[in-house]
Amino acid sequence: MAREIQFFDTTLRDGEQTPGVNFNPQEKLQIALQLEKWGIDTIEAGFPNASPGDFESVTSIANACQRMTVAGLARCKKEDIDAAYKALKGAKYPQIHVFLATSPVHMEYKLKMTPDEVLDSITGHVTYAKKYFAKVQFSPEDATRTPIDFLVKAVQRAVDAGATIINIPDTVGYSNPTEYGQIFKTMREKIQTTEEIIYSSHCHDDLGMATANALAAIENGANRVEGTVNGIGERAGNTALEEVALALYVRKDFYQAGSQIVLAETKKTSDLVSRLSGIAIPKNKAIVGGNAYAHESGIHQDGVLKNPETYEIITPQLVGIQTNSLPLGKLSGRHAFFAKIKELGYDLSEDKKNATFEKFKALADKKKQITDVDLHALVTTQQQVEEAQSVLENLQLQYVANGKQGAIVEIKCPKNTTSYVGTSVGQGSIEAIYSAIDEVYARPVRLAEYQIRALTEGEDSQAEVRVMIEDTETHHMYTGVAINFDVLKASALAYLQANETMKNIFKEEQKA
Repeated sequence: MAREIQFFDTTLRDGEQTPGVNFNPQEKLQIALQLEKWGIDTIEAGFPNASPGDFESVTSIANACQRMTVAGLARCKKEDIDAAYKALKGAKYPQIHVFLATSPVHMEYKLKMTPDEVLDSITGHVTYAKKYFAKVQFSPEDATRTPIDFLVKAVQRAVDAGATIINIPDTVGYSNPTEYGQIFKTMREKIQTTEEIIYSSHCHDDLGMATANALAAIENGANRVEGTVNGIGERAGNTALEEVALALYVRKDFYQAGSQIVLAETKKTSDLVSRLSGIAIPKNKAIVGGNAYAHESGIHQDGVLKNPETYEIITPQLVGIQTNSLPLGKLSGRHAFFAKIKELGYDLSEDKKNATFEKFKALADKKKQITDVDLHALVTTQQQVEEAQSVLENLQLQYVANGKQGAIVEIKCPKNTTSYVGTSVGQGSIEAIYSAIDEVYARPVRLAEYQIRALTEGEDSQAEVRVMIEDTETHHMYTGVAINFDVLKASALAYLQANETMKNIFKEEQKA
């Protein structure tokens, strides 16, 4: 292979900026460790100076990762750089990612800085960062709307000050493959240095070209691609790293480039991020969508049966979608259960194994066969229960009159055993339950999204409910996901989780 493309994952930083996505520290660490198994070269663990919670998460990930480079984001501010240094001190391979906007609209309206002030800030802060980090990455924010001559000046300043990684962000998804590729070609031709510079792409999908733009950058000399799992992120999202990884593999004849990505871990990584972010993977999503390897057309089905290569350029097994698995049921023992749990990527501590196995046995009594999807849901749900500051202690529903339903919810705080009761009447069961929970939390919210789906096929399937609520005062979005055989209970649990996330983040913001 002519060259190797580095993969820089920003799921925990840019991906978490998706409206309604809020990973807790344990979820961030779980995702980070899976990304390391997937083969990610560098993880952007967060923005250490954004909040105490972000600082702690970056520190935890820095201490846990053994192979990946761990990066922290910093504005061109000394306090940001100092925070990144402190958070990343325990990393085996630390890196800082410094950024400053360079487009005219950003400089005039956001930064209120002149071009010369921006250039001087780049020099000063990259130089300062270089004192603490051997690896310094610089990003000229909104690069694709920056005049090319000024962009070259900004990048040259960063390189002269010690940056050895230059990221070219298409911050608002404005560019196209021809333009974006040309920027990389220009940088490689005009930037003067004796150091080896790694050029990196960072694309957003506002016009649906994030993956195409990233591949155009690779065609024009970029040796690193930035993105997120499943393409989550601000607005329409980022480059989906799984798409780039498979494009390089399937079309290695064209790109003549490879990566360290372990393709068989792709589906597992995608599913984990989907569950913890609360963002379902669209059926028609490339690489990891439910329909990616399904064939409806009779002509297609006939071709695939004769030879899969007629209509499949990627086999399901390549990305970790297995056609067979070890079935588990109510007669399965601890050894088989924990062997399967380990295979799925979970490393449970001894004190958590008993509780998880008991939950499995209870589930097995209700289902004839336990699927991988059920097991993922079981472990994730168990973790949520253990971490929960409030739990749904009781839920009662009753018919009132004229088609209306009444609901009584009891929410308990395990730490102090305090219980709170909310009651309400609604046009239906869900409205009544959610209004009763609103009464407990006493904060104005709006139900922005409600989704329900069966986890597996059959009458014994569990229901997965995903909700998104909006705090009508701050307009921030929060998600909740819950699984239960009872659709109404799953609905209540998902809404409760979203409200808990909102409450915890609100408290953290008040402290800050």
